Amino acid sequence: MPEDSQGASAPGTPPAPGAKPDSAVVRDALGVGIAVGLSGFAFGVTSAGAGLSVGQTCALSLLVFTGASQFALVGALAAGGNPLTAAAGAFFLGVRNAFYGLRLSQLLRLPGPVRPLAAQWVIDETTAVALAQPSRRAARIGFTVTGLTLYTLWNLTTLAGALGAEALGDTAAWGLDAAGPAVFLALLAPMLRTATERTVAGLAVVLGLGFLPVLPAGVPVLVAALAAPAVLWCEGRRRATSGKGVDR
Repeated sequence: MPEDSQGASAPGTPPAPGAKPDSAVVRDALGVGIAVGLSGFAFGVTSAGAGLSVGQTCALSLLVFTGASQFALVGALAAGGNPLTAAAGAFFLGVRNAFYGLRLSQLLRLPGPVRPLAAQWVIDETTAVALAQPSRRAARIGFTVTGLTLYTLWNLTTLAGALGAEALGDTAAWGLDAAGPAVFLALLAPMLRTATERTVAGLAVVLGLGFLPVLPAGVPVLVAALAAPAVLWCEGRRRATSGKGVDR
């Protein structure tokens, strides 16, 4: 039985071949949302250690809600960086969500009034879960459940982390300032599936660490962002050269 325009089988008919039960989509989405949402605690600790108040920390999670950008911002501030430079680094990391939105708008095709609210949940995890689904219905369920679970837990654990950091006092003395980068690396590593992605990540690390001693805090992050276009340019040149060799 073919699927309807929304990607779901007609009522009363067996699911289409390859269709995924709603319960399986919800289970997968909850797993991602809970696993990543709990790491909001690390952000709360890191942010409080950087000198932000509990209110400022919670506002970042409520309004920005993109973990990599949040960690980049408070990390640069903790290192004594200029607030504008720190914000610029966080902004460039967050730009990727705009590209996610372009793809998801075609896949989900949500009603107009819902789109501004859904835009707040366009992040790495919701995009990955939605794109992994075999139908539009499953993608909508995966996106919604992942977004709701992750947004709720991330903000609750951010609050808990910020309050806990205040109670502990100097987070640097406890080594908790390393929690943010550790969580970020743990989230990033599974996403590096291709040689190109691993090359971009490796070059970004080299650029970031290489310029860390000579540039103001926050600026090395901006320099590291040049890794992606540099690697893609080299990859394009390599493919063009290979293509010419085949033609000959």
